[in-house]
Amino acid sequence: MAVDVATPAARASARYVRSSASKARAVLDLIRGESCERADEILQFSERRIARTVARCLDSAVANAEHNSNLPAEELYVAVCYADEGPTLKRWRPRARGRATPIMKRTCHITIVLARYSLEEREARAERGRAGSAAAEVRRRRVEASRAAELDEVAEGEAGDEDEVVAAEEAAEEQDAISEESSEEDAAPDSADGDKEI
Repeated sequence: MAVDVATPAARASARYVRSSASKARAVLDLIRGESCERADEILQFSERRIARTVARCLDSAVANAEHNSNLPAEELYVAVCYADEGPTLKRWRPRARGRATPIMKRTCHITIVLARYSLEEREARAERGRAGSAAAEVRRRRVEASRAAELDEVAEGEAGDEDEVVAAEEAAEEQDAISEESSEEDAAPDSADGDKEI
């Protein structure tokens, strides 16, 4: 069965990776057909250990495209990616009754092939990018307006707080004056009582 694949722009391979091919294929299935930026994001947040090796292989393929073919990474996508089985290292584990069981330490060869988007697809992606930047500009203006409104509310609140502080200070002064008058009145009868003492 023939697969229609665009002309490859760059490729990279990681050979003799100490992981089984089935584990690598599970990660490669996630990035097949994705743009290089999206594939890098997927690999960055993948929890599988082999994703780090696949990410390094993808970075190598992108570097090959930029250095050898002078193609920007924004115009590339993962056209083909596969993992072939490599040689298996055979080890033995001792078991009961003098027996030994085999340990198969498998390896694989990871290959990533990048291709350039077609002209129509590149124009469509650029248009989506412009639409996204316009939406981002509208969002930025809306955020600035809401922040300015919050600052105005805070400034009004501070002005109201200053009025409350002045009113509280005046009330405290009045309270002090009233307490001083009451203390003077209380002190006068005490002195009169002192004169009556025998």
